[in-house]
Amino acid sequence: MDHLSAYQKVQLARHPQRPYFLDYVQHLCPDFVEIHGDRKFGDDAAIVGGFGTLGNVEACWIGHQKGRDTKQRQYRNFGMPKPEGYRKALRIMKIAEKFGRPILTFIDTPGAYPGIDAEERGQAEAIAYNLREMSQIRVPIIVTITGEGGSGGALAIGVGDRVNMLECSIYSVIAPESCSAILWRDQQHAADAAEALKLTPEDLKKHQLIDEIIPEPEGGAQNDHAAMSKSLSSVLTRQLEELAATAPGDLVSCRHKKFRAMGAFGE
Repeated sequence: MDHLSAYQKVQLARHPQRPYFLDYVQHLCPDFVEIHGDRKFGDDAAIVGGFGTLGNVEACWIGHQKGRDTKQRQYRNFGMPKPEGYRKALRIMKIAEKFGRPILTFIDTPGAYPGIDAEERGQAEAIAYNLREMSQIRVPIIVTITGEGGSGGALAIGVGDRVNMLECSIYSVIAPESCSAILWRDQQHAADAAEALKLTPEDLKKHQLIDEIIPEPEGGAQNDHAAMSKSLSSVLTRQLEELAATAPGDLVSCRHKKFRAMGAFGE
């Protein structure tokens, strides 16, 4: 779908019928067992995590979850996690590390929740702590951006040995509408902002910020959840096989090099 503009991809990434994390779990991991709570404050329905198998590989699954209708969207907080969501995700990752299970994360969030209650409970600290801890986890981590990859809210579960993006997903420090409001004082230039932000998979692959672009069914993933899940399963299975033979220390070392090299440009 190379003919689509950057802002058209933004709109597809937000499509209300696009498969969400639990849709992929339903297709790929029928034995999924969910884990709740961060053991510090409470549970956060905007992030779902647990354990189950992909093929014959036992793995940890973590992802943002949005809602389909008004009631679900309110329950899932529109896919915007609070600190307890990120702390829950890290708790599950630590369990995976303890038992030698690879970690699969699925990103689809407009961003971390910016409310007062989230700030009071340490939103920035929770995100920063996850970044540090994920960089040191000694099992394979595969990250896949399936819809919106919104700033720190995405990065908090986005440090991995492989970073994938679906063909019509986006990954950006700010939403195009917000960028337009800052630069042009209104949201009418969102399409221009989307082009300038370089938020498409093709732009990010060119700048070596992601590893692989996963093709979507004709018209977008929302048109065929099963086909999209099958394509995703194939990529994840291959990448798990590639990483399985890597020693834990080498995983951490390569992960450090990978992320520390980001943002380095030569004239």
